[in-house]
Amino acid sequence: MKFNIFEGEFWTAVLQRSLSWIMDNGLSIVIILITIFVSFRLLQFFTKRLKRIVIKRASRKGEGFNTEMEKRTNTLIGILNSVLKAIIWLIAIMILLSKFGIDIGPILASAGILGLAIGFGAQELVRDVISGFFILLEDQIRTGDVAIINGTAGLVEEIALRTITLRDLAGVVHIFQNGKINSLSNMTKEWSAIVLEIGVAYKENVEEVIKIMEVVSEELRNDPVFGSKILQPIEIFGLDKFADSALIIKARILTKPAEQWATGRAYRKLLKKAFDAQNIEIPFPHTTLYWGAEIKPLDINLDQKLKQ
Repeated sequence: MKFNIFEGEFWTAVLQRSLSWIMDNGLSIVIILITIFVSFRLLQFFTKRLKRIVIKRASRKGEGFNTEMEKRTNTLIGILNSVLKAIIWLIAIMILLSKFGIDIGPILASAGILGLAIGFGAQELVRDVISGFFILLEDQIRTGDVAIINGTAGLVEEIALRTITLRDLAGVVHIFQNGKINSLSNMTKEWSAIVLEIGVAYKENVEEVIKIMEVVSEELRNDPVFGSKILQPIEIFGLDKFADSALIIKARILTKPAEQWATGRAYRKLLKKAFDAQNIEIPFPHTTLYWGAEIKPLDINLDQKLKQ
């Protein structure tokens, strides 16, 4: 049967079919569009609510909502927002195509094959991005922290979804893929500490040495420069071990993040002055040579020498 687009019967048939299709599927399409709109509004509300929760959590920890935390939060929320929007649009398009009579089976199969090919080709990239996302989400480290990554220590200069940039004390920049980080130690999260192992001679009184260490600690806490960096009085654990040439007294000073090294150097300097003032010996290795009881080649008879 032939149709002529210039005849009224053709357009009448088209109009009837269109009205019939709208009556059958129009309501479903309207519902789908409304659902998309509502989903986007709920997503917007959800992301704003999530950001407020992160801010409250940071406030409870006493961290404040600084610039780095804001950048990290915005990055995470932006990624989450984009992924959820893509999922909503994908589901909506698939449903709409099925309403228009298009078989979405081959499309889904093709998308699956394409996704599988991309997954095999970029699995390392995907692993890095997922690992970076969780590093940011769990707040494991942040820019400005001092960390040890895979055995390399340094200052964290940049945290991205794929890599972490670390600069060591010598100025060397190390870049680590997030997916290949096997061990991560944050040395400056919330608070830091300097562990001290103070060696004194075996002849010294341990209790007296501990009192001097406590006095020096209080002196450092009253210092205008270092006083604000120390969080608590010194913790002296006591006599830790008998070393070859010294008694080792172990102690710890809690400080603000990344202030433990400067504080430790200042404490040791003051402690050396106090030990010198109290004649406390800081030992060095001694070696005793034993020649045997019968062989005495180095014995010197001072009385005989004086008589001569």
